[in-house]
Amino acid sequence: MNQKMIGQYIAKKRKAKNLTQMMLGERLGVSYKTVSKWENAKCMPDYSIVESLCQELGITITELMNGCDDQQLHDSQALSVDLLKRIQHLEQQKILLYGFLLMIMGVLMIIVSYFLKSRVLADFFSGLLKGIGIGDILIGVYLIVKSFGQP
Repeated sequence: MNQKMIGQYIAKKRKAKNLTQMMLGERLGVSYKTVSKWENAKCMPDYSIVESLCQELGITITELMNGCDDQQLHDSQALSVDLLKRIQHLEQQKILLYGFLLMIMGVLMIIVSYFLKSRVLADFFSGLLKGIGIGDILIGVYLIVKSFGQP
């Protein structure tokens, strides 16, 4: 509940009904200064007056507490869901890219390992590169399969 948004919403709806702060205050049995305090987010309407305020402004209590029309809230929620779906899709693409990169690195390491000449140290690095290469390929395959398995 954002007090500033609620105040702005009250002012917007009051003006849409062509009411002054004084006119709205008189209809609700409060002073125009009280209406001004609501609209400037200095205080909130008292619970005993909320229902009357909503009737005068032609809004629901939910709309008042959210500080926006139900349609605006629905649109905002739909946008949030859409953004979350896009983020999830980007995460899947990132995992897929990592998988392909790991597979390519693995293949390159195996290829490089074959070019090392036969010496004790070269044999060690050749075996190490082959092992890391195979590991990279396996992890890459796992990530690719995992990214296709997600909805």
